[in-house]
Amino acid sequence: MKKIVRKTYPLEFSVGLLLLIFVTSCFLAQQIFEISIHDLKDNHSELLGMMLISAAVVIMILIIWEEILFPIRVKEVKGGGILFSNRKKKLKVQLIMYCCIPLIFGYVYFTYEVKLIRFILWAIVCMGAPVLEKLISGIKNFNDFLLLTDDFIEYKNNEKEGRFAVNQIQHITILTEEKVISKKMLLEFVDGTAVTIDLDEMELDVFYDTIDKFSRKHYKQLLK
Repeated sequence: MKKIVRKTYPLEFSVGLLLLIFVTSCFLAQQIFEISIHDLKDNHSELLGMMLISAAVVIMILIIWEEILFPIRVKEVKGGGILFSNRKKKLKVQLIMYCCIPLIFGYVYFTYEVKLIRFILWAIVCMGAPVLEKLISGIKNFNDFLLLTDDFIEYKNNEKEGRFAVNQIQHITILTEEKVISKKMLLEFVDGTAVTIDLDEMELDVFYDTIDKFSRKHYKQLLK
């Protein structure tokens, strides 16, 4: 069973916003082509090219601004636990969407007369922004997860992983640094050892509030 932590925006808002971005991008994309805006009435081919560039911009926005298309969910597991993870299905959809961007720019480049410098700048922004913002971090943390239950805490962060019985934990400390927007979970065990779970490295920032609420409810006596 999956529980929605943060819903997507209302359909009317999302559609209106995307239409506004599309129209604005279409108007600005005219600077890429070797044609003035006054000549577009008699030349619909370049208008199609501008619309294709606008479509690439909209795809970029959908990848970066996940709240428009992808609701944030956590998976509830048997026994009252909750699983936080990088959603693999979402990342696959984003990768497919991303592949459309270079295809669009490739088609425009080989079909129309373009102003090369401006074309390259638009291509760099549309193809570079999603990679820098979402895709690289998502792929890097593809298999990362945090599982919290009443009986144990389990996590995987790239090479780091572990499963710890709650009855062996003496204290749990949530370390937060607001200036760098980082959060860590420090587990101190009865045998004197300790483990730090770096939540900020696992791309779980959208779940911070839910993790805090779950910890206060289920690990109240352990929180330090």
